Amino acid sequence: MPGAPLPGTHLSSNGKLASVPERAAALGASSVQIFLGNPRGWTASPGDPAVDLAFRTAAEERAMPVLVHANYLINLGSPTVQTYERSKDSLTHALHRGRAVGAAGVVVHTGSCVAAGNRDAALKQVREALLPVLDGLDDDAPALMLEPTAGQGQSLCARIEDLAAYLDALERHPRARICFDTCHIFAAGHNLATPGGMTAALDTLVELAGPGRLAAVHANDSMDVCGAFRDRHARVGTGHIGAAAFGELLRHPAVAGLPVVLETPGGPDAYAADIALLKSMVPGQEPQDTQSLAPRA
Repeated sequence: MPGAPLPGTHLSSNGKLASVPERAAALGASSVQIFLGNPRGWTASPGDPAVDLAFRTAAEERAMPVLVHANYLINLGSPTVQTYERSKDSLTHALHRGRAVGAAGVVVHTGSCVAAGNRDAALKQVREALLPVLDGLDDDAPALMLEPTAGQGQSLCARIEDLAAYLDALERHPRARICFDTCHIFAAGHNLATPGGMTAALDTLVELAGPGRLAAVHANDSMDVCGAFRDRHARVGTGHIGAAAFGELLRHPAVAGLPVVLETPGGPDAYAADIALLKSMVPGQEPQDTQSLAPRA
């Protein structure tokens, strides 16, 4: 049986990758997400095997699941040949580095067809790029975690319903998993703020993608209203989604045992407070008034 959700946070390595699990644990985190290079550049960092091993050992000692976020430039739906080829190379490298540090998964944005009318061609490119990658992932490799975007431009996957065609293009490959970003889903038009809205969204995801496909959550409130197509994260309980929706998230059976990672503003004190808030909502914890616990903007 899966365990309780595992609240955690994204942390910068700041050239001190091996210390990340210890720093995350000091904040109360049960999971952690990292970049293994510049998230806004194509340069591939080779890594240091000794540092990678130290990081992996520290995470394993704490039984702390690790997510690696691939760079933001990756777009396998791009009609620009150079972008497409760089995207393939960058994602392959991220999976290689993720394996080296013992990551449970590598998160990648699902991309855009860039121009209206290019969706079918873009999904064909996604298929041609990703199916060989997915076929090459063995049991020791990190899963590929597909993250729908906030609906900006010509997103291939923003609303939950978009996942059906995306997964069909990948033949519903078992190694293709999903990372559910609450801010993105809200921005794309799913009203998670209404009572039952988060539960309904997750129910729809499970129905369309299949049980066990959800593999991670990015727990981000939103600075903007539902359907704004703007990816601006807020601390849990300070934005338009609100704290109560995150209680629904953490009670949903599809989230049991999964990393639930913050990508929110602030520093260590803010991360620690928001992790504590999420943990207070996990089933089996001491009941608390989540509205009173929510941080103030």
